[in-house]
Amino acid sequence: MVHQPENQQSPVSDSEDLTISNAPEPPRMGPPPPPNGGLVAWLHVLGGFMLFFNTWGILNAFGVFQTYYESGAMFERSSSDISWIGSIQSFMVLLGGVFAGPVYDRGYLRHLLILGSFMIVFGHMMLSLCTQYWEIVLAQGLCVGLGAGMLFVPCVSIIPTYFSSKLGLAVGLASSGSSVGGVIYPIVLYQLLDKVGFAWSVRIMGFLALATLLIPITIMKMRFKAPKPRSLIDWTAFKDYPYLFFTGTTFIGFMGLSILIFYISYYPQEQGLTDEALSFYMVPIFNAASCFGRILPNALSDKIGPFNVVAPCSLITGILMLCLMAAHSKGAVITIAVLVGFFSGVFIAMPPVCFFPLTQDKSKLGTRIGMGFGIIALGLLAGGPIAGAILGTVKPLDWYGLWGFGGAAATLSGILYTGLRVYRSGFALIKA
Repeated sequence: MVHQPENQQSPVSDSEDLTISNAPEPPRMGPPPPPNGGLVAWLHVLGGFMLFFNTWGILNAFGVFQTYYESGAMFERSSSDISWIGSIQSFMVLLGGVFAGPVYDRGYLRHLLILGSFMIVFGHMMLSLCTQYWEIVLAQGLCVGLGAGMLFVPCVSIIPTYFSSKLGLAVGLASSGSSVGGVIYPIVLYQLLDKVGFAWSVRIMGFLALATLLIPITIMKMRFKAPKPRSLIDWTAFKDYPYLFFTGTTFIGFMGLSILIFYISYYPQEQGLTDEALSFYMVPIFNAASCFGRILPNALSDKIGPFNVVAPCSLITGILMLCLMAAHSKGAVITIAVLVGFFSGVFIAMPPVCFFPLTQDKSKLGTRIGMGFGIIALGLLAGGPIAGAILGTVKPLDWYGLWGFGGAAATLSGILYTGLRVYRSGFALIKA
């Protein structure tokens, strides 16, 4: 009698084999992979471009408002007080994004786009009616800033769902909208001030914002909703020292960046290096160069790594700001404005890309970006008013102290970025 081994499986019939082969595959867990291209994906880059155009683009134009308010045409205040308007506006963009993050994760993208767009347009319409300092703080600082904060989250959150291998290029193209906005809005304001006055100039800016914001409202949609809405705080981040180090370094860098945004226009006019027209155009010149500084370095970061880009660019930005202390001619100021505009673009475009490799658990990426920008926002809030206090109110104004402070902050951030890059990857020239 032959015994069949116990571990030998019984034969499977043809019908059973057919049933097994035709069985549906188990559903794949997690979101589908990004398409990394195609019409829909690139349309979302266009939508992101328009969101950056009306968030950081408006913020980058504040240098023109700083110069106009310094003239005393509307009120008499110190440079530090005027800087508070732009600082509050910048602070609300990043802080508002922290609280808008969980709303976005719950699938309310369209609600954020509509409400944020309304507040930006409404804030400009209210600004056109303002005559007092505190009214401008509320309209331009709080209302426009908070509206931009609601739009900033879709800027940095939705594009990574459509791109992975080309993420740096896609974010760079979208973030270039902030530079283009920083070119268009100052020119519109300056060209219209003498023709239709401040009130209608600001109203036209509001109508321009409305027209361009209809594009993302129309075309942008979420590919998938987060399985679980992000929390406001990831407590494990406080034990992640590279993450904390990068956030603190970017905080310092943004202090220097805010000084560039606020005073690049007022400096040559107050020093008599340029006439009034050219001083207003310093902001568009700065932002036009910054446009290339947000696309090219980001595209390069896909090849060599984000920290190999952000470290040298921020260091060069700081050195160029220190060079402004020795810029005593029209040509020198314009040259430095072009160069510093290009290299400073990394401060806006690179942090979202850098947070990605610093976050091991990608499900916490949104929370960590929100936390990081909430801390970085304090640098924007403090930088301008501190610089204004250094500048003083008694002539001659302390421009050496102002550019020294801003340049030192940006240079220090470059050194610290370099240290973080070496800590993560050593001295070898590898992707970091």
